[in-house]
Amino acid sequence: MDLTPFLLAWRHSALHDREVIDALVHPAHAAPSAELAAALRAWPGNYYWSDEPDGRHLILTRPAGRRRERWWLHVALFALTLVTTTVAGAILTGAIAYDPNPLHLLRGLPVARPGAWASGLAFSLPLLAILLAHELGHYVTARRYQLDVSPPYFIPVPLFPSFVGTMGAFIRLRTVVSDRRQLFDVGVAGPIAGFVVALPVLVVGLALSRAASPDPAFPGMFLHVGEATAALGDSPLTWALRRLVVGHTAGLPLHPVAFAGWVGMFVTMLNLLPLAQLDGGHLLYATFPGLHERVARTFLLLTAVMGAWWWGWWVWVFLVLALSRGRLGHPPVLDSYRPLPPSRRWLAWGALILFLITFTPVPFPL
Repeated sequence: MDLTPFLLAWRHSALHDREVIDALVHPAHAAPSAELAAALRAWPGNYYWSDEPDGRHLILTRPAGRRRERWWLHVALFALTLVTTTVAGAILTGAIAYDPNPLHLLRGLPVARPGAWASGLAFSLPLLAILLAHELGHYVTARRYQLDVSPPYFIPVPLFPSFVGTMGAFIRLRTVVSDRRQLFDVGVAGPIAGFVVALPVLVVGLALSRAASPDPAFPGMFLHVGEATAALGDSPLTWALRRLVVGHTAGLPLHPVAFAGWVGMFVTMLNLLPLAQLDGGHLLYATFPGLHERVARTFLLLTAVMGAWWWGWWVWVFLVLALSRGRLGHPPVLDSYRPLPPSRRWLAWGALILFLITFTPVPFPL
């Protein structure tokens, strides 16, 4: 397919997963013209427009082949995470007795009644739906841009020391991103998709929760984990929803569905932290590339200071530094000079608001 009659100049980049063509369109076809529109309908890939100081550009992408995925591994990790989160849900409902000794707990699982396992699905299914929506938001957006990206890896964990059964999920982006627009879209799609699922889950779960008799030690939301009771912190959003759905209560033991929604909000908040290569770090670099490292260093320091009130922040700082190998800077994109569309800047403010309304200073006791 020959698009050169419609172009003034172009630059071709050959990557392992795709070809990228940055083309300056002739002013006569920048609307685009009917002829160019017909030619683009036959383009065997993805394209989008970019308004730049020298004129209108077309960013054309053509896939160069896909690697074979190890789907068995992704399915196995998902299935194992379904098991661990279902056990967590059954413990939260009291259907399976909690034993802090993981070996004792494992020995007792095979003899648990089917009904006990089924009760845990009230927690595991909505939680995995939230996590899957988050990762599919990243995955589908990356695939729309023809980027080489892995399917989601779910992370199952034992019930001790965690009482959730998973450390979440992630995808691997195995290529360089073309520009800041692509980086922004891939980064923001996950938190938005996860939030869209977590919000109704939380509302339904709060409606299923029943207010307890007042207990001065637990004035807000809390969970029963075996014989222990764990208080859960409020974000501005959970605080408002509790009062809208449940009313002013002195204490609220959460239904497993509500706890799944709470975890979904917590995961959204953690991912939107403007650090390193978290989703928030991607959005910060895409919106303000020159400020990324300074803001990330400042926020890392603030996060460490917050560890005085909840030492889980210190754990998170350590994990972020370990996964980024001590580097808070962001990897460059193929074309860092291409401007971010104005619509993405408005969406960046929306992501900041989403972070603020889901922020929980002290999520749970450690």
